[in-house]
Amino acid sequence: MTRVAVIATGGTIASTATRGGVVATRNAEALVESARINDIDVETHDLMTVGSYRMTLGHIRSVSDAVAGLLQRRQDPVDGIVITHGTDTMEETAILLDLVHGDPRPLVLTGAQRASDATDGDGPRNLADAILAAAAPDCRGLGVLIVFAGRVLPARGTRKVHTTALDAFHSVVGGKAGDVSDGTVLIRAVPRRPAPLPRPTARFDGTRVDLIEMYPGADAALLTAAVAAGARGIVLAGTGIGNANPVVVAAVRELVGDDVAVVLSTRVAQGPVEGVYGDGGGADLVAAGVPTASGLPASQLRMLLALWLSENRADAARVRSMIATYADNKEE
Repeated sequence: MTRVAVIATGGTIASTATRGGVVATRNAEALVESARINDIDVETHDLMTVGSYRMTLGHIRSVSDAVAGLLQRRQDPVDGIVITHGTDTMEETAILLDLVHGDPRPLVLTGAQRASDATDGDGPRNLADAILAAAAPDCRGLGVLIVFAGRVLPARGTRKVHTTALDAFHSVVGGKAGDVSDGTVLIRAVPRRPAPLPRPTARFDGTRVDLIEMYPGADAALLTAAVAAGARGIVLAGTGIGNANPVVVAAVRELVGDDVAVVLSTRVAQGPVEGVYGDGGGADLVAAGVPTASGLPASQLRMLLALWLSENRADAARVRSMIATYADNKEE
């Protein structure tokens, strides 16, 4: 019989209403029981019980460590793994895991938009679908997946795009990989992925990378504060196709030569990032030595940069090559 491990981390799928608000309380066994899975051997593991809005890089590394431990297990090996997770930062955990996942066995994240004690909760269906995907032979070799509201989505480029809708997750850089319908997993596309990076070490936990969004009247204050706080990297979420203004460009020009990795993204949900505009726009940022990144949204790009900088120096040429390979999926 196919064996799937479920790692519980908390989130809305495990939450119930309390006087202090909705709080994660339920364990993995209770979640699996509500999913009513048959014909799959499901084992449960309780890693943490937190809302994902509280997660740190250390929490995310512990998820990676738990996954690695299960994949390395020789006795009673698992055929796939499901992680129940809060939706707020699921996209960050998913991309970190995908960047380091080199095993063909499916690794699937899921969660819920409604608490587990809601009469119309979506958690049981999402978890059942995720377990089916983790057990499906067609999901082998696809990397890390997010299964939510019947969609099978690649980790790369998938974001939470609605605060309350049940179909909250969509890929903003490509299409879905497939669907789960009436208990059947249908895979229609195979995500393209680069070779895996080394798994995060304890150095990852304290690697500061800040995400700074541009807006009318933005100045250098946030950039300066980030560096003063110890940031080794900055993801600049520019306006439009990737723009800032002359004040920000001047500040970035100073930072790039100061062992701080700056990468240009966009605050727009979809579309490429390119150095097109001058006079403080993306063309000036590129000329200042800032690489552009179109293949990952800014939230996931930050995770990639943190993982890389936790083990490497902010060498401009190497950062540019890394972005081309691991953010934009270009051949090395």
